[in-house]
Amino acid sequence: MTLIKEHLPLGAKKKFKPERRRFQRVNVSVLGRFMLPNRNEYPCQVANMSPGGVALMTPVTGQVGERVIAYLDHIGRVEGEIARIIDGGFAMTVNATARKRDKLANQLTWLANRHELNLPEDRRHERITPKNPYTQVTLPDGREYRCRIVDVSLSGAAVTMDVRPEIGSPVTLGRMRAKVVRHFEEGVALEFGSLQSAEMITNNL
Repeated sequence: MTLIKEHLPLGAKKKFKPERRRFQRVNVSVLGRFMLPNRNEYPCQVANMSPGGVALMTPVTGQVGERVIAYLDHIGRVEGEIARIIDGGFAMTVNATARKRDKLANQLTWLANRHELNLPEDRRHERITPKNPYTQVTLPDGREYRCRIVDVSLSGAAVTMDVRPEIGSPVTLGRMRAKVVRHFEEGVALEFGSLQSAEMITNNL
């Protein structure tokens, strides 16, 4: 094997900045979908992420080394390869330019701190009660429950229902992807996977 030596000025010290040390992995709960080389799309939820890698909870897993394209709410498109299989999903690398990694770092910082900073999306949008407040909530295992919408905004909803899925659980309200963000006495508060328009809410409930 031929070794290529890097010549440095006398007295200079080489600085190493491994990607894994520059970027800290943070716990964020973000919904999305991903595509494997077979071109089938599957739902996913981010367990934790850094600008260099992401752990996804998924209903199916591919093979180590397979290419993955994922579309994550609040983050956008990321692509990379499956690095390892984990319980309930897989971890993948994130192939990105330095500029894109810096942008991801800022997005992840905001996502990780928005609740502590009192910045959840739903507090910035007016909540209304729809004319027809009844629809259904679909759980990850396919079970459906009738619910009543207490109020809804462009970014979330409060619903009363007979069951209360765990906080962080991905669900579908009508035809809109959402996750459970808190419980209250008679139901749950949901945050949509992405901002909706008034027309989308009307059509998808």
